[in-house]
Amino acid sequence: MTPRELEEGDVVQLGPEVGNPMFMFCMMTITEPKEWGAQGYVQSLGADGVPGSQAYYRAKWEEMYYVGKAAWGVK
Repeated sequence: MTPRELEEGDVVQLGPEVGNPMFMFCMMTITEPKEWGAQGYVQSLGADGVPGSQAYYRAKWEEMYYVGKAAWGVK
């Protein structure tokens, strides 16, 4: 992704060239736009009726693709 203005609550998809392969192809909700990219989280599913938590990640511009806005905001 080329640098653009990102805001808290934007959603990006992490691509195949992501630094940590555990996050490859995940949707990340932006919590902090940065000059080098963004910091955000990927929501985990959870288990046994208990919601999962957030896995935080710092993505460089070349690792992400803009998708849109999160409908229910940032936790």
